[in-house]
Amino acid sequence: MDQHLGTVLAIPVEIQVVLGSATMPVAQLMKLNRGAVIPLNHRIGELVDITVNGRVVARGEIVVVDDDSSRFGVSLTEIVSPAGGAGSV
Repeated sequence: MDQHLGTVLAIPVEIQVVLGSATMPVAQLMKLNRGAVIPLNHRIGELVDITVNGRVVARGEIVVVDDDSSRFGVSLTEIVSPAGGAGSV
């Protein structure tokens, strides 16, 4: 049984941290230049969604990794249950 579990645990999955989203007409999108800022629907301090293969599985807070201010990570604060509820980590 451990051999089969090892096979499943080796399957790669795509993990995404969703910082926010925005909606705009194509005409406005076409006018964007380098350095343009697109406001997102999340604010600083709000939880971000963590998705695995397109499904939200958790939420967390953005954190700086180690002492390198150019690297970021996510500190999990809640796990989303399959039924849609959430539980604290």
